[in-house]
Amino acid sequence: MLAEALAARLSARGIHYAWVMLGLGFFYTLFASSALGVPGVLILPMSQELGMTVGELSAPQGLRLALFGLVAPFAGGLTLRFGPAVMIRAAATLLIVGLLLTVVATAEWQIWLGIGVILGIAPGLTAMQLNAVVSSRWFVARRGLVIGLMSGALATGVLVFMPLAAWIAENWGWRAALLPSGVGVAVMAVLCHLFFRDRPQELGLPAYGEAAMTPVPPRPAGNFVAISFAMLGLGVRRPVFWILAATFAVCGASSLGITQAHLVPFCGDVGIPMVTAAWLLAVIGVADLIGTIGSGWLSDRYDNRWLLSIYYGFRGLSLVWLVYSDTTLVGLTIFAVVYGLDFIATLPPTVKITIANFGSEAGPAVMAWILAAHQLGAGSFAALAGMSRDSAGSYLPAFLTAGLLSMAAAAAVLLINLPMPPPRAVPA
Repeated sequence: MLAEALAARLSARGIHYAWVMLGLGFFYTLFASSALGVPGVLILPMSQELGMTVGELSAPQGLRLALFGLVAPFAGGLTLRFGPAVMIRAAATLLIVGLLLTVVATAEWQIWLGIGVILGIAPGLTAMQLNAVVSSRWFVARRGLVIGLMSGALATGVLVFMPLAAWIAENWGWRAALLPSGVGVAVMAVLCHLFFRDRPQELGLPAYGEAAMTPVPPRPAGNFVAISFAMLGLGVRRPVFWILAATFAVCGASSLGITQAHLVPFCGDVGIPMVTAAWLLAVIGVADLIGTIGSGWLSDRYDNRWLLSIYYGFRGLSLVWLVYSDTTLVGLTIFAVVYGLDFIATLPPTVKITIANFGSEAGPAVMAWILAAHQLGAGSFAALAGMSRDSAGSYLPAFLTAGLLSMAAAAAVLLINLPMPPPRAVPA
């Protein structure tokens, strides 16, 4: 009733309810992704209290990032089967459980279960498919901008909460640093329960940019796992899927896999305090929000393949520059701005290419499989970078490898052909 009343009031003022959906999706993603990112800034204080090495704590960090992606394809099937509103409620409940378990953890297995498993699965239940579903179902016009805004919330939530967590950890301990994410998720879960709707047709509205309502396609019946693998089967038959999956895996390795998990320990190695290092992550997050929104705006106007190539190329150059530059606070700040502007700017063009090739219904579920590749790249690189640091005594080989992989991805995306006609409906 509240959603219907609000939609009527907004319509009377010429405002489409799709913008409310964008706001709900933005802030829920912001807080949910903060739970994914905040543990990365707590590695050093956790190591000191729990007696685990950086390499040992990197392993559950890597598992969290990998599960975040591995869950996404099956969450895509669940979203098609039950709708995004149900998925938000399930994800929010799991997030709060995982955060509470981590707050009271005293043993290594609890860290693995809380940080590694639950805080990987819970954000993965909505992840980037919430972005794709809201943008494809509620918007026809301004779709690229909407993808940019929600994509910015994903990366900004991961990074901007880190300095707050570092400050709280220094003053009240690392356990207290996990609480703001839990409170934010709980508040947004209540608001989404009251106002979030799966489709504009539920409120008697066409999508933003459409003149009339379109018929609601039937929900696929049957097992959600079978639905998810049907989407994978739809994707693997087209070369565009393989190129996007491979380059998005590089995106994960060169973004969340290297900086989200290891920039703070890297700064510690060169004498930068933890709170200062966490503020560098906030600079990356703010720059990313600007860059990703700008990327969404550009993706509505220019060839998305060339945009991806430019983004991957600049990311690779910034990471290689970091390896060979002076690791002073000024140099790291310059790196944070340049690198942050395209930290996850790759997402809007990737989503738009996917929806253009697979349609507004199947596209988000196919995108979930591409996200799985992204997070596998992030998770494996997070673990390998920690092991490399333990064995080599330096993060420089890991940063250089991430930069070179990004340059290879810049060339690979240019192999994508123009979109083929998308399928008319989701396979049953």
